[in-house]
Amino acid sequence: MDADPGLIARLESDVARHPAERYPVQHALAQLRLGIALTDAGRPAEAEAPLTAAVRLLSADALRAQRAHAENALGAALRAAARPDDARAAFMRAAAAFEAAGDLETGRGAALFNLGLAQRELGEVSAAVESFRAARGLLPAANPAPARELGAALLAAGELDAAAAALREAVDLAQASGDAPGLGSAANILGLVHLAADRPREAVDALLLALAGHPRSIRPEGFAMAKANLALAHERVGDAPRARLAARQALAVAAAAPVREQAAGVLERLGGGAGDLSAVLRSEPRERGPAIVREELTRWAEVAPAERRVETAAWIDGVLERPGDEVDLWELWLGAALEAPPAAMQALVRAVVDALSDRDGPTRERVHADVSRAMARFHVPQMLRLKDTFDAAAGELGGGGSAPVCV
Repeated sequence: MDADPGLIARLESDVARHPAERYPVQHALAQLRLGIALTDAGRPAEAEAPLTAAVRLLSADALRAQRAHAENALGAALRAAARPDDARAAFMRAAAAFEAAGDLETGRGAALFNLGLAQRELGEVSAAVESFRAARGLLPAANPAPARELGAALLAAGELDAAAAALREAVDLAQASGDAPGLGSAANILGLVHLAADRPREAVDALLLALAGHPRSIRPEGFAMAKANLALAHERVGDAPRARLAARQALAVAAAAPVREQAAGVLERLGGGAGDLSAVLRSEPRERGPAIVREELTRWAEVAPAERRVETAAWIDGVLERPGDEVDLWELWLGAALEAPPAAMQALVRAVVDALSDRDGPTRERVHADVSRAMARFHVPQMLRLKDTFDAAAGELGGGGSAPVCV
């Protein structure tokens, strides 16, 4: 959306101050700026008229470069307005105008890149591949977008090895430039390529990288898509606990219908149940534990209390089944709970106290001791915050002695 509400009004005034009859070039450039601003503000249908006017007025040979920019901007507006056919024609004119203007490789590369996007939307996969290939040779080498979109087009064309090569290049470029969204997108598509090529373990590696580029709190839709694809990859590997964990985490995020359908399909095939978190942690390196627990506890904090209690009870059982690891596992759990917002942390702790309420005395005492020892590993302010939260939950639920006591 337009970050500056007055920008469009100022640009409209600029157009009015330069009548086309007296100042044709100034008028055209003002219309171009107005059209771009309207597109950026999410009003592409309104952008068509000023951009068409700019194209018409910038017809002189000496203005080929400006005309090319106007055609490219018009194509972007038409594509944003869901008119890929008309957009394709505008991008083709833009690429030709940039070529005629000479020494404008970046502009021509941008037009060809946009042309590839329109062609792919129209189902013209082979043409899109050629457009992206040409764009990759013209745009700055450090830009991961041409390689990423080329890889996506090659995937659609069934050229899996070539697609993987292009996407690995895009991943490397995104990592080198610190482009987290670009990394997430490229790695997600690379994961799909590996799945299509029946390389599920490589798909898992790529999709874990995609999640690093799509944090749930910043890009939830990208996170959900990568998680749903990861669930499918884990299922293909034969790792049911990880597949169910990823599928549930995808479903916990508002996402497009295909993402939800895919994640739900994994759960339907593998069955429900709880306890996957502790099962997954059995075979994960210690350094991966905090992220795994944090992602799952984020989900637990958002589900219905009944489901949260079931998951928490299964977690307690899983921890009890690992003598010698109990304190380490509770340390992971408590650390993730501390990172949650206050209300979420309180809900998580209440679930622990609630899940312990119907256990026998020796079990409660054992869990209390393990949790208390885990609490003692945190700095005093964090330890006290945990203790206070457990005490409050015990008081609220009538748990009496159900709260762990720090030692």
